[in-house]
Amino acid sequence: MVTKKHPRSKKKKINLGRPAAMTAAPPPPAEPIATTIEAPLPEPAKTGFDTASNKPDFDVLSQNLARLVTQGSKALTAFLQPFETGQARNDMTEQVVDAVQSFGRVAEYWLGDPLRTVEAQKTLSSNFLSLWAHTLRRLSGEDDAPVVPYDPSDKRYAAPQWRDSAIFDFLRQAHAITTNWANDLVAGAETTDLETRTKAQFYLRQITSALSPSNFVATNPELLHETLASNAENLVRGAAFLTEDIAAGQGLLRIRQSDSSQFELGVNMAAAPGKVVYRNDLIELIQYEPTTEQVFKRPLVIIPPWINKFYILDLNPQKSFVRFAVEQGFTVFLVSWVNPDARHRDMGFEAYIQHGIDAPLSVIEAITGEQKIAALGYCVGGTLLAIALALMARRQQDQIDSVTFLTTQTDFADAGDLKVFVSESMITAVEERMAETGYLDGGKMATVFNMLRPNDLIWSFVVNNYMRGKAPLPFDLLTWNSDSTRMAAANHSFYLRQCYLKNSLAKGEMVIDGETLDLHQVTVPIYNLATREDHIAPARSVFNGAKLFGGDMRYVLAGSGHIAGVVNPANSQKYQYWTGSRPAGTLDDWLAGATEHKGSWWNDWAEWLAKQAPAKVPARKPGSVKFPPLCDAPGEYVKVKS
Repeated sequence: MVTKKHPRSKKKKINLGRPAAMTAAPPPPAEPIATTIEAPLPEPAKTGFDTASNKPDFDVLSQNLARLVTQGSKALTAFLQPFETGQARNDMTEQVVDAVQSFGRVAEYWLGDPLRTVEAQKTLSSNFLSLWAHTLRRLSGEDDAPVVPYDPSDKRYAAPQWRDSAIFDFLRQAHAITTNWANDLVAGAETTDLETRTKAQFYLRQITSALSPSNFVATNPELLHETLASNAENLVRGAAFLTEDIAAGQGLLRIRQSDSSQFELGVNMAAAPGKVVYRNDLIELIQYEPTTEQVFKRPLVIIPPWINKFYILDLNPQKSFVRFAVEQGFTVFLVSWVNPDARHRDMGFEAYIQHGIDAPLSVIEAITGEQKIAALGYCVGGTLLAIALALMARRQQDQIDSVTFLTTQTDFADAGDLKVFVSESMITAVEERMAETGYLDGGKMATVFNMLRPNDLIWSFVVNNYMRGKAPLPFDLLTWNSDSTRMAAANHSFYLRQCYLKNSLAKGEMVIDGETLDLHQVTVPIYNLATREDHIAPARSVFNGAKLFGGDMRYVLAGSGHIAGVVNPANSQKYQYWTGSRPAGTLDDWLAGATEHKGSWWNDWAEWLAKQAPAKVPARKPGSVKFPPLCDAPGEYVKVKS
């Protein structure tokens, strides 16, 4: 096969002029769908227990139950109205069908052989007989070890009543026995393909999490006590919160996870000092103020994911990776992606590379005078950066000469639970929805990510908000998590099909701008970070993708997950990290020979990056004559809500 050669002098030019479309203020956010639903908070509770009789005040209880019915009807109206008016629709059909089919294939294995069927029934029956015997002994006053020991890490059952009461302990253990039995059935379906078992495990996790006895008033001792003590006032308040959250989600439940009113972008979140020095239809480019007299000559550009907003890397001064990089003496630029709307429907990966990577590189070169630039990509921002690097390698462009990937997948063969949502039928359904508006609503992606950790990100808030009737506390990370973004139709379709469905980048079959890409041609030095408990970019997936590159590779495995493992400040001793040889073989083999280090990987990364180009120059102020500052960081695009 003859490959087309591109001389170095033929670098693709980006128009960096200042047309009106780029210098004008960014467009206002799309108008939200109007709703007439109002859900005022109920009046505070009048009394608790009747202290004389140590019983609920049944007069107040009956009044609150009547208020609960009224508030419940408002919640139902908030749910139904958007569907009746065509403002919303139920998109669960494909997932329900997929779940039923997955469970059906697992059931075929166990029901296809009478011996296996009896074995499965016997396992469940014997465990429940043991539980009944244990419970009877406890009710008789005996001290007996539980069939399923209490797990201190499971916050759902932290209250002592779950252990002190034989009845509630029975409910806890019964749920655990059933859950473990069902999980074992899925894992033991040997003739069922791995993809089907992975899907069945995911859907089973959603069901068992939802059916936990901790989620219901009658079977949760804490909720039962609170309900009786407040004469059901907690449920009335919770129903009001439920109404508000359904209305906010326009028919879909948008669970509030944090009191976001306590945070303001540019004040106590995303507050690292800097200036927006460039803007186009897809990005704002931020250059941060230096804090050292000397800075490294080579500038650094950060490409964050567009699936979430960039300020996960600048949550607050204590957790800000951006501030840390600036304090190490790097001239830091950062891409802030637009929250897309209908105007961006046809912008695919080519447009995102051109406007989100090529254009910033040219601006940075014009501002700093440097032809060599270090780049950092996080999550899907890293995937885009890897694709851009492969394209540059094909065209013999070498402006980027060192790269950092944070939890970045390039091989999607083992991409974890998110692959549950990727099939031809599901992608087609998503594309049909996006064709109507030009984008995928941000709430859809937020729900998907929450489903990866249903106990922590869904049901804990359902219990706290709607059953205890308590507003969530302010929490910066969850405020960021709730600040979702939309997905441009062409870009999201390409990502789902080419990366998750076809895995074309790893196979050397991806075509961008007429070029077939090969990651082996990328020979720049790479710092590649994975996180051990990552549900979005699993460490094994990142490890396998790291083997595709052709240059020097420092693979680092950090403790914790996709967010906490990355946002782990340099002075924190909470999580550790591992370093070892260049990725080869399996992740388990690599980890067996790796060296464990206490604390954050941030300092290790800073030392690595400094060694790539140690020369320094006087600190640079943001902007230049050609690219004067447009506004203060964090800019305007990040403030647009979905």
